Amino acid sequence: MASNARSTGRVADEAWLVVAWLHRHNPEAIDFSLEEIIEAAKRLRINGNVRRGVEQHIAQHCVANLPPNNVMHRMLFEPARGRRRLYRIGDAAHPDRLNGRVTPSRENLPSGYEDMLEWYENWIKEKVSVQAEEEDPLLALRGSGRELWADEHADDYVRRLREGWS
Repeated sequence: MASNARSTGRVADEAWLVVAWLHRHNPEAIDFSLEEIIEAAKRLRINGNVRRGVEQHIAQHCVANLPPNNVMHRMLFEPARGRRRLYRIGDAAHPDRLNGRVTPSRENLPSGYEDMLEWYENWIKEKVSVQAEEEDPLLALRGSGRELWADEHADDYVRRLREGWS
């Protein structure tokens, strides 16, 4: 755990770093509770002590799919009430957040966390490839019910179903 004695970077960056650190050290976890994230922030002490506002950024300001409250970041995502994970391109976002920052800028990263953006880029690639491999539930329905009209042309089948409608 890296720790800086002085306060550097933005509060939003600190919130992102805590969630990124949790993902990196708990690769099997899909998301984290707000309580888990706050506890991790207290343990990590990224900028010395947990700064005022970090909790608010985790709960609201950085959450892509919540209405913005002064801050437009898309750094985190709420998959379920009270849960957070890092935002991934393609996640739903509130329309007023579409231009919000997704990650800290490299120059704002505190010492000890310089590799987190590279880790995030690799994590994103891994998540996208896993998502691509998973079957879309709607596409999985393709071909279902084909036994209903297996012996007749689809147009004939529809015509037969519509007989007597008028």
